[in-house]
Order: sequence, then C-alpha cells, then structure tokens
Amino acid sequence: MSDEVEPGHIRIRLGLSYDGTEFSGWAKQAGGRRTVQGEIEDALRTVTRSRDTTYELTVAGRTDAGVHARGQVAHVDLPEGLWAEHGEKLLKRLAGRLPKDVRVWSLTEAPTGFNARFAALWRRYVYRVGDRPGGVDPLLRSHVLWHDWELDVAVMDAAARSLVGEHDFAAYAKKREGATTIREILDFGVRRRADGVVEIEVRADAFCHNQVRSMVGALLFVGDGHRGVDWPRRVLDAGVRDSAVHVVRPHGLTLEEVAYPADDRLAERQRQARRVRNGFSRPEPLPGPAGDREPETSRSLP
Repeated sequence: MSDEVEPGHIRIRLGLSYDGTEFSGWAKQAGGRRTVQGEIEDALRTVTRSRDTTYELTVAGRTDAGVHARGQVAHVDLPEGLWAEHGEKLLKRLAGRLPKDVRVWSLTEAPTGFNARFAALWRRYVYRVGDRPGGVDPLLRSHVLWHDWELDVAVMDAAARSLVGEHDFAAYAKKREGATTIREILDFGVRRRADGVVEIEVRADAFCHNQVRSMVGALLFVGDGHRGVDWPRRVLDAGVRDSAVHVVRPHGLTLEEVAYPADDRLAERQRQARRVRNGFSRPEPLPGPAGDREPETSRSLP
C-alpha cells in the first residue's frame, strides 16, 4: 500500500495532548459526537480559511472514549501554498481556536517516509489507580480510578512481567474482523508513587482494542488478592476471553509517548508494520546502524 504524499502537498507532523473526559474517542463518528479528530480538523479548517475542505489527520494511537493522551502524534498532508502562507502562525492560531481540553504543541515538516501510525516503533501507556480507603484526590478524579481494595504492587508487578513478550492476546482483546491479535509487549510493570497512586505502565509495538484496560482489570484482581499471581498468564495461554477479566473504566488510562526510528528507517518500519496489520509475519528488528541508536520519541509536553 503506497503512502506517497500527493504532488503539491507537504506532510506535517503534530504533537498533541488532550483530556479525554468529554470526548467520544479520537476518531470522527457519525451522529455529531464530539471527538478529538473532529475538533482539530474543524479548527484547522477555520484558521486556514479552507471553507469546505477538510484535511484529514492520521494518528499514532486511536484512543477510546474517555482515554487521555499526553504524547499523542498525528500527521496531516497540507497544500504547499497553504503551509507556506499559514505555517509560522498556525500553532498560535490553533491555540486560540481549539477548546481547552485539546492542545497542539508542535507542527513540523515530517521527513520522507513518516506516517504517524505505521512508522511508530512503540506506544507507551500508563493506567493510574488509587486504593486509599477515602477515595481519590478530587483534583485527580478524572485521571485516576478508585479501587476499593488495598493493592499489593509487588505481586501485580510480577504478574505484569509474565505477559512481556510476543503472544496472541486474544484473551485480552476485542476481536476485529481481519485483524491479528498477536502483539509484542516490550515492558510491563507496576509501581506506587510517593502520593500513593499506583501506576501500571505498558509499552508495546501496538495494542488490540481494549487490550490495555483488560490486562489492567486482570492485574487488579491479582493485586487485591482475588486471584493468584499466575492467573493473568494462564488466561493469556488459554487464548479465550475469561468472564472474570473486566475491562476497567477508561479515565485512568493515558497515552504517554510514541517512539519512531531514525529518519532513514521510517519507510522500512512503515512497510513492516503494514505487513503485520495485514496478518503476515512479525517485523524483524531494523537492520544497520540505526538498531544501535535511541529511537526518536514524542517531545516532552507540558
């Protein structure tokens, strides 16, 4: 599948963040529901005076309703003349037009081969849980789930680590027609912050629908003593959905970071990812010197 930028257009990379509380997810939907993609595309159309023309965004991770993002990445292809006319002032104009629960922090010309979705090496999510008897700090209520049982972080961490590696995550995913449920989890761990909030952090090449929230649901059952430390791995190996695995509420989940390879490896990474999404074999590590370099990640955002 070709991803060539149309003649006369230029690909722009966006770094953005949003509070997902009032959004029906990232992707535009029928029925006029409010979405992140819809808000940004509407604002872009307005500030560039494009009238009835919509420049469609492609995103690194299509978050569900209620899920937040701190390090989201997207791209959009704009006419060269439009970018030349509006590029320098576009960031500030978007800040004035966008609602306060979504921000675009950067707009840069993307290198050849860049695709926000298919060129990404990995995505990193954090799910936050509070287990204090009195509940969650009211200032954090939209970003931290309250669990009314005390959690053992050590056993949760051990259970999380048992899921690291390449597996078929059908037991933790909502199956989509024609899509593979094989994913590679690169890191998975649990820690408790100084303020008592438990952070469940997972990094993978990509995620299936509901995968992260399902795995978090399994870990909570381990942490509060309802299941043993080996239970999440046994569910995985069984390969079928377990009725005891609950998809936890979305507001505790935040997309924190997306990483990309060096510019000269973008096109190859994109080809590999497309093969995987079409059900073919998993990608091999990128060859050559770039394999020894740190990947480019999304910028640290306010």
